[in-house]
Amino acid sequence: MYYDFVPLPERKPLKWPNGARIAVLVTFNLEYWDLTRDTEEAYYAGGPAILPDPLPGNVADIPNFTWREYGQRVGIWRLFDIMDRAGLPASCTMNAKMGLERPQAVKYCVERGWELVAHNYVQTDLLTNYYFDEDGERKLVLETLKVYQDVVGKRAAGWLSSSLRANPSTVEILAEQGLIYTTDYLNDDQPYLIHTDNGPIVSIPYTNEVNDFMIFMRRGNTTSEAFELFKEQFDTLYAEGAESGRLMNLGLHPHVVGQPFRVRCVREFVDYAKQFPDVWWTTREEIAKWYLKNHESHIPTQKRRKGRTQTPDNQKKGRRGKTS
Repeated sequence: MYYDFVPLPERKPLKWPNGARIAVLVTFNLEYWDLTRDTEEAYYAGGPAILPDPLPGNVADIPNFTWREYGQRVGIWRLFDIMDRAGLPASCTMNAKMGLERPQAVKYCVERGWELVAHNYVQTDLLTNYYFDEDGERKLVLETLKVYQDVVGKRAAGWLSSSLRANPSTVEILAEQGLIYTTDYLNDDQPYLIHTDNGPIVSIPYTNEVNDFMIFMRRGNTTSEAFELFKEQFDTLYAEGAESGRLMNLGLHPHVVGQPFRVRCVREFVDYAKQFPDVWWTTREEIAKWYLKNHESHIPTQKRRKGRTQTPDNQKKGRRGKTS
């Protein structure tokens, strides 16, 4: 895989459909954590904990497990209500095991025609665990995609890796399986193409900054500060979008922002952003399908030359597949 390094000044203006300045994605992550794992090592659960000092994987961590479970039992329904009242779609990511073990929120999205993004089999099994085992990585991806199709009723169009821990080979596997976008990369405010041996796949960048994990659990911001952060992000991108369209994503986890004293920041942001014209409230699949047809008017495909591109696997020559 490779992607062209094209900084903003070297791109053509991105012209969203219907003259939109900004495409907005409100992302709710529907994630499943195992109570225990077969290991005596410290258990990384794919996100921050409410209590520190992780226990061994084979010891049940009841406080952290049930804190996360709160999001599926209670928090997500507050967030769904905000989007329903606003008449706007959410873009939800889904661990396969959520569809198998806790399908209620998944069914809610399906009934509304909201987007569901394949998001690993379970939150605690990272793709980077298979960095030197591509067959194991492919097996995990295929198992995830099979459950997705069984539960959602259609094939997945895109992918987000648990904890954003993708490998350079991940997009090759995704493109091989017919997916059209990934949302694992953090390096842009616009979509762009990633080139694979199985054809192009659209990168629809995620955010680890405008994300409730970072805002509340790592920085310790208040609910009001979170709203101001969301607003500042929107205002800047909206202004820039007058010249070339921008993308804004909110990365949200129902056990964090779905708490009663925090959920206001989402409601106030949605109410604020809805006042503006030329805002495309959309899904990743809509963006990816549009961009595949229109990318040449934004970042024309460049002839690949040695040293021309910068990619994560430029540094891993000899590990898997081809390099630049």
